[in-house]
Amino acid sequence: MPGLLGKKIGMTSVFSADGKNVPCTVIEAGPCVVTQIKTVEKDGYAAVQVGFQDKKEKHTTKPLMGHFKKAGVTPKRHLAEFKGFSEELNLGDTITVELFNDAAYVDIVGTSKGKGFQGVVKRHGFGGVGQTTHGQHNRARKPGSIGACSYPAKVFKGMRMAGQMGGDRVTTHNLQVLKVIPEHNLLLIKGSVPGYKGSILIIEK
Repeated sequence: MPGLLGKKIGMTSVFSADGKNVPCTVIEAGPCVVTQIKTVEKDGYAAVQVGFQDKKEKHTTKPLMGHFKKAGVTPKRHLAEFKGFSEELNLGDTITVELFNDAAYVDIVGTSKGKGFQGVVKRHGFGGVGQTTHGQHNRARKPGSIGACSYPAKVFKGMRMAGQMGGDRVTTHNLQVLKVIPEHNLLLIKGSVPGYKGSILIIEK
């Protein structure tokens, strides 16, 4: 699907046409430049590689510098591939947030906030075990039995337990586009999107 790279600015709220206060996320979407055109004959599939955010040459490896010079663009910090662009694109072309002018909904891919080592109540939504009275001491937020007994004498793989939470690649589908502000390269999305402020997002139609 066609799309763009963007940066999460933060959250705010806007009023809808019927006067409701709608929470939304502000995303700086693009502008992205085309850094490579992949074809079925040469690469085995058709796609367009785009770059987002400028990067200093001294922080760019020589192979990547050659890649960007071939495309005739300045070094970019983030690269991503998209398929299905309706218009014909060439190396060095700029794609702006106006790509989403006719889009009612988008899918957004990001990296969720890392929350460290968490227990089962926060990580998986467990209800806890036991009562809070009658001598209950320190088991209110424990996971309870994990199923190991005489048979099968092991804990099944994938058992929901305490551990590292967050920091995962997350895709949120069918998020409503509230407004496109092309003069500032901004996209207003209804609700929340994965990631912290300043994180890089992949926005797909």
